[in-house]
Amino acid sequence: MRGMTRAADAPRSVAKGTIPRIWRFARPYRLWLLSFLLLTTGTAVIGVVTPLLAGRVVDAIVAGGADAARRVITLALCIAALAVAEALIGLGARWFSSRIGEGLIVDLRTAVFTHVQRMPVAFFMRTRTGALVSRLNNDVIGAQSAITTTLASVLSNVIQLTLALAVMIGLAWQVTVLALLLLPIFVLPARRMGRRIADLRRDSANLNASMSTQMTERFSAAGATLVKLFGRPREEAREFGERAERVRDIGVRTAMVSRVFVTSLSLVSALAQALVYGLGGWLAVTGRIEPGTVVTLALLLTRLYTPMTALANARVDVMTALVAFERVFEVLDLEPMITERPGARALPPGPVSVRLRGVHFSYPTAEQVSLASLEDVAVLDRRAPGEVLHGVDLEAPAGSLLALVGPSGAGKSTIASLLPRLYDVDSGAVELSGVDVRDLTFDALRGAVGVVTQDGHLFHDTIAANLRYARPEASDDELREALHRARLGELLDQLPDGLGTVVGERGYRLSGGERQRLTIARLLLARPPVVVLDEATAHLDSESEAAVQEALAEALVGRTAIVIAHRLSTVRAADRIAVVEAGRVTEQGTHAELLAAEGRYAALHRTQFADPGVTDAACLVPGCDHSHDERDLPLMR
Repeated sequence: MRGMTRAADAPRSVAKGTIPRIWRFARPYRLWLLSFLLLTTGTAVIGVVTPLLAGRVVDAIVAGGADAARRVITLALCIAALAVAEALIGLGARWFSSRIGEGLIVDLRTAVFTHVQRMPVAFFMRTRTGALVSRLNNDVIGAQSAITTTLASVLSNVIQLTLALAVMIGLAWQVTVLALLLLPIFVLPARRMGRRIADLRRDSANLNASMSTQMTERFSAAGATLVKLFGRPREEAREFGERAERVRDIGVRTAMVSRVFVTSLSLVSALAQALVYGLGGWLAVTGRIEPGTVVTLALLLTRLYTPMTALANARVDVMTALVAFERVFEVLDLEPMITERPGARALPPGPVSVRLRGVHFSYPTAEQVSLASLEDVAVLDRRAPGEVLHGVDLEAPAGSLLALVGPSGAGKSTIASLLPRLYDVDSGAVELSGVDVRDLTFDALRGAVGVVTQDGHLFHDTIAANLRYARPEASDDELREALHRARLGELLDQLPDGLGTVVGERGYRLSGGERQRLTIARLLLARPPVVVLDEATAHLDSESEAAVQEALAEALVGRTAIVIAHRLSTVRAADRIAVVEAGRVTEQGTHAELLAAEGRYAALHRTQFADPGVTDAACLVPGCDHSHDERDLPLMR
């Protein structure tokens, strides 16, 4: 991927409609924005008036007279008052600027965060976390600068330039015209330097985003473990160092280009000052203008060159800020595939049944759920994914247990992901108590279906916070009860901080079995009428598996359950067992019925029980009778 041109590096152009969308975000702050612009205009006006007063001071000194001292003192006091006013106005403008800017940051971040939360799971499977976080941080801050910095700068410079030019022409048009002749010498190279600086900063931002992604991935417990297990710390450090060195080199080039830029400005400004003093002084000596006019012109010259220089690069600044907005809008424009229909309703009261009717399903394409810039590729993968499920029909009456068995990649987990509506079916329907899950409110669906996966996720927070994620209003006593039912009571008693113990990122401070039982405790606390167990005991040692199986048996009591398991012995007492192969349900029935049918299930059973030296696996559901066969072997290791 490194050889590809990143989307972020592509030529910049702003899409139509970007500015009206910016205004929709800025509109709540329109009164503050108007106040900010008025104060900025006031600062620009004072910047032009002060040189005029300074010139009057010189004229009063040269003219002399009885009241010269009074005029000088009066003018000096006016200049001082203007300085105080400029300082106060500057503070006021800064206050409005910060309130508007910080408010926009909150609004944009909240909008992006809320929108991203609505994206399907497929979006997160494709997106670089670091790139997404960069949109919430760097791009949002860059976007708000379009309102508070770029807009104010353009307005202030336009006003200052217009006033300064008008006053200078009125005072001495000859000097003004000659001074303007020097502008192309500086402005044209300045525009080129400004674009170069913008390009360097963009490259630096992209490299910093790459480093952020690398740090996000490698500093997680799983990423750090992978690096250590495969012995690549040196390579990782070298790769990170190379990126950091490139950022350093860009920083040095940016500093030098900026310095050349400033030096050029100072040089041309000094030449223009010399011209003003030379020509203006000659006009003053010959009596064509007042001596104070020369001083006014010299002071106004800086108010002329600096705004012109800034405005020469205004397009670059404006485009940079607008592109930041566009990158934020790019995320906001991604349509969530899973939405709540108008008129969505709650589940009818009582036990909940599950049914899949003629379900066909394909995973979404990259274009449906992702962005090239978030994947760090030039072009999204345009390959169409094939259909994964082909007309699946399954049913689990309320309070029953349906087990799904079959080889890896058959579509079992895909079926499980359709129940909580992590994805929507292409055709057919997934129903809870006869209601299509697409017709249910999100709250009703979340309250109805609970899922325990083989790698149940925990946040870097306390045990209590992780449990209350399922039910925020739960009391401490309810948390302890759930932990005891999940066979974690003994562990809780041993922890010095009890419920306040921090579990670490993804729960890595706990063992695999303890993590899994904590996710089961969270499920028990949520009390969903439908439970989905997606290989919940995979990758656990025998002792941990036994404890988790006990906790799961507790969790399934009185609930409708869909269980995916590789160990046939764990689901032998299921009310119904379905064999899934290549996206199709090839067999259904009870354990005894399927064995008698001598089909695929019977073949899997014989393969699993082929080793007479292997003892039976723990039973997942109440009612398993291991006396019939003591030779269970996991179907898949």
